[in-house]
Amino acid sequence: MIERAIALTRGKAEKADALWRDEDQLELRFESGRLKETTRRQEAGLNLRVVANGRVGIAGTTDLSGEAAMQDLLARALASAEQGETCDLAMPSASPLPAAATYDDGAAGIDFGTMAEIGRGVIERLSRPGWQVSASVERYLEATRFVNSAGQAFEYRGTAVSVSADVMRVAGDDVLMAYDSVARTGIPGEAELEEITRTIVTKIERAERVVEPPEGKLPVLFTPSGVGAVFLPIRQALSGKTVLQGVSPLGGKLGETMFASSLTIVDEPLLAGRLGTRPADDEGIPSARLRVIERGVVRAFAYDLETAVRAGARPTGHGRRSTFGKPGISFSNLVIEPGTLDEAALLREVGHGLVVDELIGVGQGNVISGAFSHPVALAFRVDGGEITGRVKDVAIAGNAYDLLKRIRAVGAEAKWKGGSSLVPPFVFDGVNVVRR
Repeated sequence: MIERAIALTRGKAEKADALWRDEDQLELRFESGRLKETTRRQEAGLNLRVVANGRVGIAGTTDLSGEAAMQDLLARALASAEQGETCDLAMPSASPLPAAATYDDGAAGIDFGTMAEIGRGVIERLSRPGWQVSASVERYLEATRFVNSAGQAFEYRGTAVSVSADVMRVAGDDVLMAYDSVARTGIPGEAELEEITRTIVTKIERAERVVEPPEGKLPVLFTPSGVGAVFLPIRQALSGKTVLQGVSPLGGKLGETMFASSLTIVDEPLLAGRLGTRPADDEGIPSARLRVIERGVVRAFAYDLETAVRAGARPTGHGRRSTFGKPGISFSNLVIEPGTLDEAALLREVGHGLVVDELIGVGQGNVISGAFSHPVALAFRVDGGEITGRVKDVAIAGNAYDLLKRIRAVGAEAKWKGGSSLVPPFVFDGVNVVRR
């Protein structure tokens, strides 16, 4: 079907590419030790892009029934091009792709019973008097095919299994919540499931005692779960689209030192077992490692085909597309290089300050500027290099670009967050901590 869509563009468009993706998602949700909900979502769709008379047009369909559907898809793509922007896309020619471990037989064959057993096992591990435990187990299957008019063509399959759990404990007017998850291309093993339990239990135990929050400009240890507010602006600023639009604070800063020397960020699209792994992006560019920040120096931005052409840059293999709409820029496995310190050493670096594990409202407001101000959902006071209790009714504020110049320490115990970002804990100096 996808080859037919490209064949139909000959003589009607100068260039064309198409991506077909078939997705199958099964999720089981558990509450109070019982299976509460089962959700199944299946969708297959075809996205066609053409360059006709120098203008780019896009159309998508989930109707893959035959010739008439493909003719309709082409007609809509050509109609879109009539109103589209001028852009001479440099579509990649046929080339070999690197090996990428995106598929696991065990994950692909996992059945309902096994998923239910995993979910119930997580619930049992976390069951305590007064704890309300919820969990979910999700299996995701994906098949992708790509063809363009320049001769590039490939296909691959992907799998993912994710397990998450959260605990809520209510004592009077005090509501305490803790969460953790794991996701990979294969089925998480016992050690990974036990780690979820250990992480959540540790959070709850540390939170039993409520203490007064500290105030002022303090050193703050952000756990991998809490540091998202700091790195979200940087992730946005490294997109070639924000650079092209002139809104990235990192635009025009290639080769310049913008952050502390302890900060290195690399996009790794070929890591085995990770959810962002892919042999090529959704525009046919072979995957390759991209070092975006090296020891505090800005080294590269991520580009898809269109933004690369408009910026006069090389595409980096970061195009991502859905059935409908234009491709956009998406990182694969974004790895923030860990340090060497364990948690005890990081707490000693803090001395007197705060540990932030969860924030409220991350991603809201003007993300690109780097400024943030968030109430904490879960945070702990540190005195004498030790956690002394949980704090409530406190907020933190700062600017990501300033804090990343003031990195006091980077931890060794990095965690995969969202399945495709490896994030270590960080200690930053001079974070504003205020009572609410």
